Amino acid sequence: MSTPRLIVLAGPLKGKIFELADEEIMFGRESSSRISLADLSTSRRHCKIHPEGDGFVLTDLESFNGTVVNGVPVKERRLEHGDRIAIGSSHFLFQLHDKDPLAEEESSGRVQMDESRSLSQDTIRIGQEDLLLLHPEKQQRENSRLVGDLNAILKISRTINSIRSLDGLQRQLLELIFEVVPAQRGAILLTDGKSALDDFASTFGWDREAGPQTTVRISRAIINQVLNAGEAILSNNVLESEDFGENESLMVSQTRALLAVPILLMNKKLGVIYLSASDAATRFDEDHLQLVSAIAGIAAVSLENVRQLEWLENENRRLTEEINIERSMVGEGKRMRDVYQFIAKVAPTDSTVLIRGESGTGKELAASSIHQNSSRAGKPFVAINCAALTETLLESELFGHEKGAFTGAVAQKKGKFEIADGGTIFLDELGEMSLVLQAKLLRVLQEQQFERVGGIRPIKIDVRLIAATNRDLELAIKDGGFRQDLYYRLNVVSLKLPPLRERREDIPLLANYFATKYANKCKRQVRGIAPEARALLTAYDWPGNVRELENAIERAIVLGSTDLIRPEDLPEAVLEAEADAQTTDVSIANYHEAIKETKKQLILKAIGQSDGNITEAARLLGVQANYLHRLISNLNLREAIKK
Repeated sequence: MSTPRLIVLAGPLKGKIFELADEEIMFGRESSSRISLADLSTSRRHCKIHPEGDGFVLTDLESFNGTVVNGVPVKERRLEHGDRIAIGSSHFLFQLHDKDPLAEEESSGRVQMDESRSLSQDTIRIGQEDLLLLHPEKQQRENSRLVGDLNAILKISRTINSIRSLDGLQRQLLELIFEVVPAQRGAILLTDGKSALDDFASTFGWDREAGPQTTVRISRAIINQVLNAGEAILSNNVLESEDFGENESLMVSQTRALLAVPILLMNKKLGVIYLSASDAATRFDEDHLQLVSAIAGIAAVSLENVRQLEWLENENRRLTEEINIERSMVGEGKRMRDVYQFIAKVAPTDSTVLIRGESGTGKELAASSIHQNSSRAGKPFVAINCAALTETLLESELFGHEKGAFTGAVAQKKGKFEIADGGTIFLDELGEMSLVLQAKLLRVLQEQQFERVGGIRPIKIDVRLIAATNRDLELAIKDGGFRQDLYYRLNVVSLKLPPLRERREDIPLLANYFATKYANKCKRQVRGIAPEARALLTAYDWPGNVRELENAIERAIVLGSTDLIRPEDLPEAVLEAEADAQTTDVSIANYHEAIKETKKQLILKAIGQSDGNITEAARLLGVQANYLHRLISNLNLREAIKK
């Protein structure tokens, strides 16, 4: 086991790695802290990690902005491998051990499998130990043919090592094979490395005349025989053989000659190169079989390396996106504590979750927190807004499509369900999905498999579904806009996120959180929020909920000119709202009104003394001209000034 460690993913110490020994580690702004964070959103003594038994425990030290693990604020938590810790603007990845990823990427291509029986007669079979190119002493061929084959192998080895795309590599391999083998059609099929040998993660087919746009029909029975036995096979009398009387794909394509070789790497069966021809004059010989087997051996390393590289690039992209997305849920009131408790109970299960709540309440954050605290945390979390796409585009986004399935489908595309395999898919605004797609979604949930648009092969998946909506689904069922059977399938456990007006005690905490976030982003020094501005924020009902509050604070940071967010920096909707009698004291409301009236009188007097010159009036008041213009607009003084 490697040494436990913390990897800094974001923040002032981004890129650093801290090894965890048998001693307590303190986090905070204090320079004496083992991990000192120069970040205003971090408390002086923020939190600590200390060893306990064979693991480590994180404890929050009553910090101002809290400590977040996997998107959920915690007071104390025993850390597990892969946990993500957020302390202010810093993000850490906790690792107890190293874990090697498995290559599971899928590429594009179009082939059609036939399920008929396999070859048994009139075939040549060659195992790896029989390859002549591996045993020069056995070679009895003409020198000219041998030189040509060796040149072809040399050209292929030089070419494929410079290609970094799996699609591009398979395409180039078939193109080069067609130069030395008289095949009419060809396909490369790669296994996924974890399922049955005939469950392919990548397929790429090419017709010599029509190019890669035409579907290549192949025999699954032949492919299975090659993979199971690990032998290359060849036949030149397919149509005359009784063995193929029931093989539909070979009969439809009028295949007369075929050649198939395994792609092997250190006894690992990566896939198959499959070649065929319909012309009666075309024949494959044993030399072709030897040559393609040698090419498969050379290509195996490149194919595996490219698959690993694409997996790492996609994983890096996914992790970077996760780091860049704010996933911390902020709130300490009773309503939010109930939400945290719900997440803690539901996350370890695989149950489907339905999240309800008004727009802007943080439904995606809650879904992400459920995922990050589940056993699927190391797998993808994929979110899609069902209201943002048309029915046709949404179906393609969810389930993917085959090349040529519709106009513009120039390549095979994996859908969100495939990308999320092993992890969690979050369907936001599910109530906006059409009835047709609702039926398809219900089938996916029941059978855990689906077909791509334009595809014929079922794709099995292991995905947890979390759905969210701001609609009243019960009413939608009565109106015929939502399927009742799908509702019962989704509503296994349900979470209702409270609107911001029902948890006003969290508004100052959220406002401070967003102020720190956007002050850092805009590189501005902001000490905080003035008391009168805080009172206005708390009094406002926030119909757009947390999203509207965040936008208001960002606006105040961008337009503000002082080190405090003041009432005049807030949107007019907030300024014009009356103080809520239940949350705002009457004396405070009177105080704000008095302050506003005094400001009006001072501004009008200064403008009068300067004969309407705003720049001169700003100088008399001791403020910037731009700031005075905004004050005049916010206080509705333009008409008074014109008079």
